[in-house]
Amino acid sequence: MVLKINNYYFRGCMVKAAYIDSHGGPEVLTYGEVPDPVIGQNEVLIKVQACALNRLDAYSRAGARGTRREFSGPHVLGGDISGEVLDIGDSVTQVKVGDRVLVNPRLTCQQCWYCRSGETELCQGSGMIGVDRWGGYSEYVSVPAANVFQIPDNLTYVQAASLPTVFMPSWNIIVRRANLRPWETILVPSASSGVGTAAIQLAKNVVGATTIATTSTPEKMAHARELGADHVLNYQLEDISDRIKEITGGRGLDVVIDHVGTDVWNSVNRRLAIGARYGICGVTSGYKAELQMGAMFTKHVTMFGVFMGRSEDLRNIIHQAGEGTIKGIVHETYPLEDASRAHQAMESLGFFGKLILTMS
Repeated sequence: MVLKINNYYFRGCMVKAAYIDSHGGPEVLTYGEVPDPVIGQNEVLIKVQACALNRLDAYSRAGARGTRREFSGPHVLGGDISGEVLDIGDSVTQVKVGDRVLVNPRLTCQQCWYCRSGETELCQGSGMIGVDRWGGYSEYVSVPAANVFQIPDNLTYVQAASLPTVFMPSWNIIVRRANLRPWETILVPSASSGVGTAAIQLAKNVVGATTIATTSTPEKMAHARELGADHVLNYQLEDISDRIKEITGGRGLDVVIDHVGTDVWNSVNRRLAIGARYGICGVTSGYKAELQMGAMFTKHVTMFGVFMGRSEDLRNIIHQAGEGTIKGIVHETYPLEDASRAHQAMESLGFFGKLILTMS
């Protein structure tokens, strides 16, 4: 027997999952049984080993920021998935049963002009696993084969799951779009976040640039230094603009990776160097900011936004992680049945790095 729920097909047998069937706080996450997924000819069935929590999961659970849905049954969150391939569709050739894999959570249509041109991060029909189709808060998940990447044996499932949603936009901004160079200076705000921990490592361990990070407590400052940040500022106690001027000798920042939004722009826009590149991949502190257009063109400043990245970015990230150059920073793991408690921890903001659900 095959069932249809929310436009997806499932086998009649049941598997364990943490799911939502209404919007709300962490308490709406229910641990129970859902139907086992069916794979299409271009899909892969994965036995999930780990799934990282992301801010998008919280938005989707709450129905915030464009994620509100009409429920006709349960919905399973979670896009950063690692596990073992259990079955493959008839047309799948790039992975085989038994492979250890990581999932790119970014869905692309593979058909629009941008996808055909290789610029998949600009896909006109894009979506996210865990939002637009069922995700990895489950024992098993089916995903498009194009989203599945093999991982080396020395990379644990927990480490692998901690990578995609934080390292992909960081790589996209720092390495590919801004082309940060070793003699330059970058600002990484909110060093304790997943993107913050990823960006520090890319800036220092991959590029070798001078890295300024910001965070809010002495403990988090110490963690940021351990990751390689050259200068760590406490944004609650210090004037960030003045300190950047002091550290850079008045020249300013060459690159900013802004995953925070209004608060960061207001603090640093006067401290951008000539030729600076300002990359945006998040707006948790606010959407709107005042822009001095005159300063943008007289100082040759480039401002751009990214959402995730390309498949080639994830391949590079997996390679660097396998080599030990970078690593996912994991604060704590939770069993799948404690997904609600993990969401409570995520909303408390009292963590450094990633929170991960594990299946065993």
